Amino acid sequence: MDNGISIIKEQQKAIIDTVKNITRGDWKVLVLDQQSKALIDNAVKEDEILNHNIATIELIEERREMNQTMDAIYILSPLPHIVECLLADFERRRYRKAFLVWIGVPSPDLNRRLQPARQQIAGFESLFIDFVPQESHLITFRDPWAFPIFYHPACNDLVATYMRELAAKIAAICITLGEMPKIRFYSPKTATHEASVLCSHLARFVQKELDDFREWDPNFPPQSSRPQGILLITDRTMDLMAPLLHEFTYQAMAHDLLPIKDSIRPTYHMTINEGTPAAEEKDAELSDKDKVWVENRHRHMKDTIDKLMGDFQRFLDQNPNFTDKNQDTTSLNAIKDMLAGLPQFQEMKEAYSLHLTMAQESMNIFQKHKLPDIASVEQTMATGLDEDLKKPKNVLDEVVRLLDDADVTPLDRLRLIATYVLYRDGVIFEDIKRLLAHSGLPPAESGKIINLELLGAQPVRPLKGFRPPPPPLFPRNTKNIAQSEEYALSRFEPAVKHMLEDACRGVLDQTIFPYTIPPADPNEEALAAQGSLRSAAPRWASANRRQVENRQRIIVFVAGGATYSESRACYELSEKLNKDVFLATTHMLTPNLFLRQVGDLTVDRRRLDLPQDRPKPRAPAHIHERPAPPQAPRPPPGAQQQRPPPGAAPASGPRPPTKALGAMTISSGGGGGSSMTSSSSSRPQEGMPAAGGSDGKAGKLSKDKEKKKRNIFGIKKSH
Repeated sequence: MDNGISIIKEQQKAIIDTVKNITRGDWKVLVLDQQSKALIDNAVKEDEILNHNIATIELIEERREMNQTMDAIYILSPLPHIVECLLADFERRRYRKAFLVWIGVPSPDLNRRLQPARQQIAGFESLFIDFVPQESHLITFRDPWAFPIFYHPACNDLVATYMRELAAKIAAICITLGEMPKIRFYSPKTATHEASVLCSHLARFVQKELDDFREWDPNFPPQSSRPQGILLITDRTMDLMAPLLHEFTYQAMAHDLLPIKDSIRPTYHMTINEGTPAAEEKDAELSDKDKVWVENRHRHMKDTIDKLMGDFQRFLDQNPNFTDKNQDTTSLNAIKDMLAGLPQFQEMKEAYSLHLTMAQESMNIFQKHKLPDIASVEQTMATGLDEDLKKPKNVLDEVVRLLDDADVTPLDRLRLIATYVLYRDGVIFEDIKRLLAHSGLPPAESGKIINLELLGAQPVRPLKGFRPPPPPLFPRNTKNIAQSEEYALSRFEPAVKHMLEDACRGVLDQTIFPYTIPPADPNEEALAAQGSLRSAAPRWASANRRQVENRQRIIVFVAGGATYSESRACYELSEKLNKDVFLATTHMLTPNLFLRQVGDLTVDRRRLDLPQDRPKPRAPAHIHERPAPPQAPRPPPGAQQQRPPPGAAPASGPRPPTKALGAMTISSGGGGGSSMTSSSSSRPQEGMPAAGGSDGKAGKLSKDKEKKKRNIFGIKKSH
């Protein structure tokens, strides 16, 4: 979406407005911790902060110089070791006054610890930015450990605390968007797995967070002419097919097949100007800054390639000087070769080189590893219908044929088996062993199939006691499905899409998706939806900014990981229904990651390396160090010292440290700034001369000057 609201911009605005409202034209120091720095660094550029009367940016965990003539803005995470660092600053009166901004709401215990220093605190507030916007309408918490915490049987003791932390982050998204939404949650009817109550508890925690915030800030939510927002809370168990299937839209296909690095901003490693002397390795960022990526990421791969080649052909038509009439411009490889010879258009060349390379690599894998054949069977199993929208036949034969095919990768074979077991609503264990034998996979891989039971599936069916398969969560109406041979491999639609469509039409089942606070009129949603759908038709006025701001906002939260196919569905429905739909999740899933996490649900918890099981972070030891008293200035080299006459009192100046020398032992650390130290001498204090006299001091000062020129982002300041 190229217009309207963006959660990236909303988070950025919240940060900049907070800084501006505190500085008010007066220069201040900004102090961050590692966690808050990562969030702010992702949202805003360093210069955008420095431009608002920020003299320098410092990290609270690092050694810093005293600066008692300047106020400091602290934007900090409310964690015990960070509070300890803050209290050490207060004890030393490192800055003149402190404006405290907490990422989230500090606990009562934290507030009590700060009471003795209240005279140094000039301001105290919260900034709700504890989430990572990956795209304009896609938000993650970058927390893959949510999956084992929610679904691993040995992690039950962590769930309640983790849910409260998660609820605070979900509430932060709502607060940043200015929404006090109606909250609905997924509550499966006949579920037997332990995690079936996950969404119910999480929804109530979020409701409490928002209620508490509204009580604390009576002006929340801000006045608006848009309809009240909706928050739909669901989890991975609602749709187990989506993370297993091959998706052939550009973004989902690239993340599935290519080695894309999953960082805050996903990156793809490539070579620019390949085959030329100017060849260069680069990690290309796949973000909203890349307009080619934004324009094509949700297109079917076929349409993406047609669009890229069409755009390039249009460029050649507009720039005939760069073309040879005999050159081929109908293949991806030929276009890539031509791009290498266009140094004048570096930015355009890099963008198109990146996406032509990714598209070509994806299509190579598509052909080499029989993905068309695999996807055809997958779509039949996921939808329960063949390409003619009829009940399928001989599905097992097709699955076995692909399992025996050497061109099918081991991961795709495992995905096929998992999909088949879900399609059949379980098979006997002997059948799972036979399928694994056909695939050539080790028997231990059966654990990944059987563990699907912890997510509410029935992978293993008893030999006796057959149960009918549960009815589909969203029954499909096959009458209005347009059949297209080109898109026959994309018939499956994720459950998130059907849930959103029903919610926007006011027909979402209230027994499966109840409210935390039921409406007074059960038909309220249906009546509101009728008027909303009438206004969703495109009009000339829809381009008006005011019209965009009036769009209802819907937030979908998927606990336990979301897929790029679900993200695409949210974008498509935003456009179709004239609403702003945001997808938020603990982390983004690829099929490989999903199966790996399912397999880990029965390993020893100690092997998971959960952050909750690691030693708690501690404040650095140096915050408790105290600077040595200042040393008297030395006389300049060559100066003659005047001795006092016999019997006269010595002139004022340093006296011999007779008392200290008398108390000193061989093992003592010297203390008092003495250079006689034990073998494990301590590091020189910040701002004090290093051992070794004036040379050490000069070296220290030059390092300090260099440090001032650089900030925590590692960028040298210009003067």
